[in-house]
Amino acid sequence: MPPVIRRYEAADLDAVVGVFLRSVREVVSRDYDAAQIAAWAQVDRDAWSRRRLDRPTWVALIDGVIAGFGDLQSDGHIDMLFVDPACQRRGVASALLDTVELAARVQRLAVLDTDASITARPFFEKHAFQVVRSQVMALRGQHLTNFRMKKPVRAV
Repeated sequence: MPPVIRRYEAADLDAVVGVFLRSVREVVSRDYDAAQIAAWAQVDRDAWSRRRLDRPTWVALIDGVIAGFGDLQSDGHIDMLFVDPACQRRGVASALLDTVELAARVQRLAVLDTDASITARPFFEKHAFQVVRSQVMALRGQHLTNFRMKKPVRAV
């Protein structure tokens, strides 16, 4: 059964924070060391609450439980697309990305872009994103490699 996608609500904050933290600690940790994961796996709840509500954000539900989430900034940047480790390989990320792409088409955006982790890069490549460049981001005293990736948005 495919995930159900709906718009994020303020009451979803704890669930999406949990998805993010579990994903970074259990999935992304395959490609980054313990110090990098410790720097990445931190959340300022107030900032997250504002950011989730100031841009379109969607959650994916499996059996009524939030299994993942994704967002779209007004400039076409996908800042977050995370799936709970227990729900990997169940079509959650693809369903969220389809929703993001549809929203981008409705907004008449020309391009989607993201800063994909080493772990997420193959997923985005599978969905026709191209690597623009490799980059190193500084985060709380750590340096993390990721990839600026872009994809043209198909017209409606």
